[in-house]
Amino acid sequence: MPGPLSGIRVLELGNFIAGPFAGQLLGDYGAEIIKIESPVGGDPMRQWGKCDAQGNSYWWPSIARNKKSVAIDLRDARGRGLVRSIAENSDVVLENFTPGRLVEWGLSYKDLSPSNPGLVMTHVSGFGQTGPRAQDPGFGSIGEAMGGIRHTTGWPDRQSTRTGISLGDAMASLFAVIGTMAALNERHKSGLGQEVDVAIYESVFALMESTMVDYEIDGYQRGRTGSVLPGVAPSNVYPTRDGSDILIAGNSDSIFKRICIAMGQENLSTDERFAEHLNRGKHQTELDNLISEWTVTYGIETLETLLDQHSIPYGRIYTAPDMLRDPHYAAREMIRRFEVETLGREIPMAAPVPKFSRTESKIETVGPRLGQHTDWALKKLIKSSDNELTVLRSAGVIL
Repeated sequence: MPGPLSGIRVLELGNFIAGPFAGQLLGDYGAEIIKIESPVGGDPMRQWGKCDAQGNSYWWPSIARNKKSVAIDLRDARGRGLVRSIAENSDVVLENFTPGRLVEWGLSYKDLSPSNPGLVMTHVSGFGQTGPRAQDPGFGSIGEAMGGIRHTTGWPDRQSTRTGISLGDAMASLFAVIGTMAALNERHKSGLGQEVDVAIYESVFALMESTMVDYEIDGYQRGRTGSVLPGVAPSNVYPTRDGSDILIAGNSDSIFKRICIAMGQENLSTDERFAEHLNRGKHQTELDNLISEWTVTYGIETLETLLDQHSIPYGRIYTAPDMLRDPHYAAREMIRRFEVETLGREIPMAAPVPKFSRTESKIETVGPRLGQHTDWALKKLIKSSDNELTVLRSAGVIL
């Protein structure tokens, strides 16, 4: 079955993660993704992260999967004319340039929508399209800092830390996908497109739960708490005899009682310090110490068996090797393998999320070679002739 976004054409303008990751997701759902890249070097993601000896990124095959690479120089007026023509034949323009750049190039929503009134233009930027900092450069790390999550990540006696992945960029891309699909759905009613304005810092800020009202009403300011979920116990990482760590979450009275039975200390469930949720939160450190003293007497596999027997929520702290060999990942087909020509080998990547019961999300192709689809796009979408392509290529406008 075709994907749920089959028939939707997305023109992707921009580089790095915020924006292109949204393009990856839309492509997973069946949209046709036409990615515009500079003829010189292309998207820097081609060389980001871990690379092989030739400088080919291990990440590129995934973040550029299901995309068609069209190499056009946007600094050249002729190149911008080509992109404008492609946009006139697209449903969505997804871009993450600094606000104002598309206006300079004559590729703004106001420029494109008269000839394509159903066009949805999704902007992803550090600070949004308006406001005093709109034109400031902004990356995911800045959005994480200003959005509030850096302040709450790490240990209380140390400097704030990042989460280990490009969370700000990823969250902005997720909201870009949500906003794009919402605008496409509304288009069914009005027949009109619109602009979707995604700011990285706002995408992070949207996750910050009740932090503002906590402060405004009670003067309570959340901070860094390490592995603890403040006021909710037991919910922490606990040691095992063989040096592994396991996260156990007993976030309700009924689960806590089962933990006590598994520990052979059922009396803890009636202890006034731990009998109900609020008191467990107040005596969190005491309870975590008691559970640690219990878990450290077991090897990880034996402990998991015991937790399963008592229906207690748990999970190991997974690394890449754990994911690659986990039977649940395998049963859910969450790891797909593809042969990548540039790397000369098969590589694993995460399968599309979420899963649909009737339509299919799938990976048709891995990240393309730079300019692999330039001729296809210009011939099919804007009817360029072979002679026109030869002239443009000799001038360096396309690759």
